[in-house]
Amino acid sequence: MVVVVETIYKVGDFTFNNQKDADKFDNYLNVLEYKQLKELYYGYESKIDYTIYAEPEFSWKQMREIRMGLQQKLDVSIYAKPEFNDGQMNEIRFGLLKEIDVSWYAKTKFTWQQMSIIRAGLEQGLDVSWYAKPEFDYFQMSEIRLGLDKGLDVSIYADLNLSWKEMKEKRLNLKNKD
Repeated sequence: MVVVVETIYKVGDFTFNNQKDADKFDNYLNVLEYKQLKELYYGYESKIDYTIYAEPEFSWKQMREIRMGLQQKLDVSIYAKPEFNDGQMNEIRFGLLKEIDVSWYAKTKFTWQQMSIIRAGLEQGLDVSWYAKPEFDYFQMSEIRLGLDKGLDVSIYADLNLSWKEMKEKRLNLKNKD
């Protein structure tokens, strides 16, 4: 009969198989909230460098986005910044996964909804320069993207002075002329 003895190290609710990792994790115990600690632990279990996001400035949702990017072998340095909220980080991460040029929208001046519309246009191969401007709201951007997708002359309504409803009306009129 073979008896295997395994030493485990507990830090709070988390277990480690060696003293070094337990000690490293212990440094965060009194600095981070429980959900943040769980995100670090998920990173530890995935064998990624969780210290990249082990900052109290990051919410647990931001940490999750950074962890997922690291697990997907993405360059998280583009979005691993506290000034991006988790929704913005998510949109940038999705763009990196799709291998599109996220420099169009990886800017804090865009909301995650605006980023989503810009990303969708880039994925479709559209000329997002028409609407990748923070002055356009999400709905205005959507109307311009829809026009570009249908091959319409968006110069007729890609105007900051028009509401999204006015843009929609002009887009539908152009569409009906075809």
